[in-house]
Parts: sequence; structure tokens; C-alpha cells
Amino acid sequence: MKKLDIVVFGLSITSSWGNGHATTFRSLIKALAARGHRITFFEKDVPWYANQRDMPSPPFCKVVLYKEIRELEAYEEMIGDADMVILGSYVSDAKALAARICQLEPACLAFYDIDTPVTLAKLRNGDYEYLSPEMIPRFDLYLSFTGGPTLDRLEYEFGARRARPLYCSVDTDLYFPSAEDDAEPATKQYALGYLGTYSDDRQPTVEQLLIKPARQLTAEHFCVAGAQYPAGIDWPANVSRIEHIPPHQHREFYGSQRFTLNVTRRDMIAAGYSPSVRLFEAGACGTPVISDEWDGLDSFFAIGEEILTARSSEEVQSYLTMPATERQQLGERFRSRVLNAHTSRHRAMELENSWAEVAQPSMAAS
Repeated sequence: MKKLDIVVFGLSITSSWGNGHATTFRSLIKALAARGHRITFFEKDVPWYANQRDMPSPPFCKVVLYKEIRELEAYEEMIGDADMVILGSYVSDAKALAARICQLEPACLAFYDIDTPVTLAKLRNGDYEYLSPEMIPRFDLYLSFTGGPTLDRLEYEFGARRARPLYCSVDTDLYFPSAEDDAEPATKQYALGYLGTYSDDRQPTVEQLLIKPARQLTAEHFCVAGAQYPAGIDWPANVSRIEHIPPHQHREFYGSQRFTLNVTRRDMIAAGYSPSVRLFEAGACGTPVISDEWDGLDSFFAIGEEILTARSSEEVQSYLTMPATERQQLGERFRSRVLNAHTSRHRAMELENSWAEVAQPSMAAS
């Protein structure tokens, strides 16, 4: 495989504060670098990330911070000569950025949509915050966090040239079980935990699948970790609140739970085929997951064998009484599936093949 020069314009790789994109970019780009590719990451320098940078200088890529698009003139030769330029979702001034990049004619221009269902909802509502309909056919690749029927829709309704899935993944150097994670249920800190930034559409599910069970199981301990939760939420006394857990502490957090909860955004439930990075992280740690339901989940994991789903607090409560041996076997099967299909190395190889479809079609077909 040719060693590629890759340029990425993304929301932020230096700060994970309220920014799930950072985890995805770090995992993918680290794996690409390990495979010999050279990556430069361009990030708009904004105060809310500048004040919360937990990885200011990633060891696996060069980072360029800029405040205005005009500052990119100094890098035009690099961008134009790149084997692949990737523009991520939610990037500021995306329309102007895409127009400038197109003028430089890189060998392959891709849009990486880490928010595909949200993007399509915005397009339906005429909200072109970071992508407009006329931009979509200009990309050689539309890489999507969402697979399934959404890929066909991107091509036939919006004119995407090649819509390909590029799901999130997990860095197995950072997420793995440890001896402490094998503790018996009685010694785990939490019966059930949840890691996620607050959102209006997810909160009713958090209420149903975590807060309500916590009210019923007063002898158990629960945890919700994430930013931006309103002050008015009535948390039970046995639910701990953590404002922010940096990525380097996620593994420890998963290891402290008998189960972890996965809750999906409304737009992603509607689209289906949109696995959260939290699924893969927890799986790599061997922590069983209780998830809400959505189309396509069974294409990633065997429901009941590798992952559990719940629609009610009663179902959650029944899972929490699962015998230790059964729970641990569930976690082991879950981890095996993640390691066999959903690591950052797998995604790096998938990205290589998508690039080859554009630049070297014969290689992609081989």
C-alpha cells in the first residue's frame, strides 16, 4: 500500500471537551500513522477548545491551528499535493474551505460525516451550517458514520459520488480489560454507568433506563458522566454525577461498572446503522452494554449474545441481577466481536481502500 500524505480539517483533535469527534480522529489518525501514512490536522483555534486542550501536540500527526481561512494560504501547496484531503463535519466555514480546497485539486477530496443523521436533518430543514446540498457532489468520497439505507440516499438523493461507511472505532492500546476489571460484581463501583454529553433527545432514555432503575434499586450505585446537564435535573442520591471524564480515564470508568448504558440520538435512531464509539470502547474493555434499540444494531452485534437491549426500566433491572459468570461471558463475546471488526486498524484499512477506489481503482478491486 502506498504511504499517503493526508490532510484533515476537523472540529478538534487537541481537545475532547464536549467533543466526541476528538476520540474518533485520534483513534483513526493514530492507526493511519502506524501504517506509515503522514497526516496533517488543521483545526480552527477557538477559545472553548484552547482552554481545554488535553492533547495539544498529538504524537501521530502534525497539528496546524488557524483563526482565519486566509492563514491557510501558506499551506496551499501541501493541501494541493496531498493524496487525500478530508473535511470533517461541524467544521466552521466549511463552504469556503471546500471551495478553496477544490481549487487546489487534491487527488482525492473526502467529506467525513461523523454526524450523518444530524447532517441530513439539517439539510431537510434548510440549515446549511457545515454542509450544503451543492457541496455534496464535489467530494470524491462521502465517508459516513452511518451505513445502511442512508448511503443509498446520499448517492441517489443528494448526488454523492461514492458514499461509504467509515464507522467509529476503538484504539485497543487505550481500551482493554485489566486485572482490576475482573472484580466480582459486589466490588464494582457502579451497577450501571453512562458516559455522554447531555442532549434533549437522549435524556428521556437516560431517565427511563438509568435514573428510574436507580430510584428502584436504592442499594445499587449508578453514574452519569458528561457535560452540559441542566442544573434542574433531580438526580437520585445513588446516582453520581461527573462533569467530564477525559479519554485517558474512560477505560477505568468502564472497568468500574457491571454494565454500561448506550443511548442513541433521535436522528441516529431514525437512520439506524449508527454505532456509537462508546459501544466499541466498552466492548474492548470487556464491559457488557445495555443499549436502546435501533435498526442495524444486530448487524454489528448479536443481540442477547454480545449486547443487551432494553426498552424499559424493568428490563434494565432484570439485567442488573445477572449472575457474574453469565455477565462476564457476555462481556467476553462482546470484546471478541469488537477486536475482530471494529478497531482503529480496521478503519484505517477501510479508509485506504476507499482512497484506492478514487485514485487506484484496480487496487481497490484486488
